[in-house]
Amino acid sequence: MILLYLTVEKSSNQQIKELIELNEELENYFSNTIIPQLFVDANLILRKFTPPAMKQFSFSPDHIGRPIAEMVDHIRYSTITENIQQVIDTGQILEKEIQTTDLRWFQMNIIPYLIKKHNKANGVIITFVDITDRIKTLREVEKLNASHETFIYSVSHDLKVPLANIEGLVELLMVTSRELMAEEGKENQEQKNIADFLVQSIKTMRTIINDLSEIAKIEGNYQEKGEKLRFADIIQEVVWTLQDKIHESQAQIQLDIQEPVMEFSRKNLRSILYNLLSNALKYQPPGQVPVIRIKTEKNNGMVQLAVKDNGVGITAEKKELLFTRFTRLQTDREGTGIGLYLVKKIVENVGGEIRVESTPGEGSEFIVSLQATA
Repeated sequence: MILLYLTVEKSSNQQIKELIELNEELENYFSNTIIPQLFVDANLILRKFTPPAMKQFSFSPDHIGRPIAEMVDHIRYSTITENIQQVIDTGQILEKEIQTTDLRWFQMNIIPYLIKKHNKANGVIITFVDITDRIKTLREVEKLNASHETFIYSVSHDLKVPLANIEGLVELLMVTSRELMAEEGKENQEQKNIADFLVQSIKTMRTIINDLSEIAKIEGNYQEKGEKLRFADIIQEVVWTLQDKIHESQAQIQLDIQEPVMEFSRKNLRSILYNLLSNALKYQPPGQVPVIRIKTEKNNGMVQLAVKDNGVGITAEKKELLFTRFTRLQTDREGTGIGLYLVKKIVENVGGEIRVESTPGEGSEFIVSLQATA
């Protein structure tokens, strides 16, 4: 009986010793860590804090055991007490960016201290991570982007007037040229070629200016008003626009409309389809009849729009360059290198995704996934 008592007493002393050592290690961690942290229990009483946390609070050792609501913090527009209570009530981690009175920024993470047996929060651990440099960099990037967008918009807007003047002068030149040729009774083929070249150049320049305007809108996350659209109607509009190229190439357009309707910006959906169908017509081997399939379906809560062709295809190393601004993979085809970049920006601005599957010599399939609204 005495031996049993001594064994129990020894076991108890060993546990106490281990607890003391563990507590000393914990105290050592809290005293020496460079991370601002504090522990608040379920009754909103301050239990522990690390010295760096004094940047956010006016702490002293006497504050241990007192309500966190009594603490003087250096957080601008502070709602920390309410935030702690929210985490204790919900058991969910809360992440929030805060600014201190010295104008530094911190990522505040409030993590519930859960008792596994009851699955209930017995308090929270609060950590502060200095993100001042990151916020500063972000602001500089935003400022640079704003300047970039303003510049693009100004250039595209200011070029429209002189371009219209040039267009008018070229038309006048062509009329005068035709009148002179009629009087002389002969056609000057060289003049006609020059006039046709000028007309085509003006058309290309107008396309570039319009594309620049679209870039400014898309990169500025400009949101077009959505409406309920029928895919068949938008496809028909695009087909009419590309009718000359379709007729010239004798292209076959096949439709597989399994998801007929979605809510989206008419202008943006038309732009997506126009660029994908235009590229499918453009990138074909010489003499081959384009066969293009347009398919819509619903998949995992997303509306998928796919445009598949039998064209020249894309090599694996060039896929990454496809959606880069002003990149043209084949310079022997007309284009500005902006179309697919705009499509990607339009899709990503609404939380969608675009991907391409392609085999050189066999064709490509562009698959656009957009959030279904119903």
